[in-house]
Amino acid sequence: MPIKVREIMSPDPVVLTVDDELSLAHDIMSLGRIRHLPVVEGSKLVGIISQRDLFKASLASVLDDDYDKNREHLKSIKIKEIMVKDVISVAPDMNLREAGRILLKEKIGCLPVVENDRLIGLLTETDLLSFLIDHILPFYENGD
Repeated sequence: MPIKVREIMSPDPVVLTVDDELSLAHDIMSLGRIRHLPVVEGSKLVGIISQRDLFKASLASVLDDDYDKNREHLKSIKIKEIMVKDVISVAPDMNLREAGRILLKEKIGCLPVVENDRLIGLLTETDLLSFLIDHILPFYENGD
């Protein structure tokens, strides 16, 4: 029986809103060791921001080692200004193999999981790798 996205996704991801400041995304990503943050209006997915997006947006101020100056720069940028709006998402009942192929084909690190127009989870590369290590690879090991 095929494994479904809902079986290994991370439910209830940390989210941002379009009017949040980029400094909030920076803090959440740094403190929570999170690489992707979905952006919502209500419970509807409207965008996503990645660590890479954050790095690009703050590149100008990174050259200056002044933390306070960098922080002020990040506070001046709203999430809606830099978020990716054309988000590829999947349904929770999608076959895990199909979702994994989307990640590879699109060269992205996560897929928001949407059901009835509502964000319910996030499927990341880490989720897939953890599943592989814990549930698939043991079948191929010789008692090691």
